Amino acid sequence: MQKDDKRVLTFATLVCVTSSLLLSAAASSLRNRQENNIILDRKINVLQAFGEEVKDERGRKIASADRVQELFNQFITEVVLDAATGEIIDGLAVADVSESDLEQKNKLPLFLWNEDGEVTRYAFPISGRGLWSTIRGFVALDRDLATILGVTFYDHGETPGLGAEIDRPWFQNNFVGKRLWEDGELLSFKVWKGAAPDDHTHAVDGISGATITGNGVTQFLNEDMARYDKFFRTIRET
Repeated sequence: MQKDDKRVLTFATLVCVTSSLLLSAAASSLRNRQENNIILDRKINVLQAFGEEVKDERGRKIASADRVQELFNQFITEVVLDAATGEIIDGLAVADVSESDLEQKNKLPLFLWNEDGEVTRYAFPISGRGLWSTIRGFVALDRDLATILGVTFYDHGETPGLGAEIDRPWFQNNFVGKRLWEDGELLSFKVWKGAAPDDHTHAVDGISGATITGNGVTQFLNEDMARYDKFFRTIRET
């Protein structure tokens, strides 16, 4: 091999190694930023479900990351429930729960809104299959443990203009004031095909052309409510 050829190979090797290191560092930095953005987005949606104005009427973020964290620190306590018993697992934080347990719903995150030393609202995640994707969101309950304060759907891959309308305020606002429990008993909630009857306290209008997405929301909302029912029953009895 000629001396010039060695120099070319050496230079090419150095360029490749340097580029790889720079790409790796950039990917690591972006990964951390992405993870932080995911955590922030979840907190924003929890607050929105609780009725806090962190998004405008178009669903755009209006609260800063610092403000979101301030509200969380001031009002919200996170606990984890054992799905089998419905009891709070002492000393376990949501961040410490494995992705497997979260996906399989063996451990159930619960967000408590505290005012003047008293828990006045509750929120929990909901998720399941729509038409094309897994849909994730949060639902918050008032102090009566039955009335919906708010619902958010924030992560999905449903059809734009159809099923994707689930993340629009006009659809999510339909849930406010509806009921999940009546006289301590779990109701069968439904996303109607078309307009829901006016006298239904546990149904909301569906999205035109998105029946399968609506059916998916109906199914996983009822399933997730049942998972948390054990905990809420014990609260009602105390």
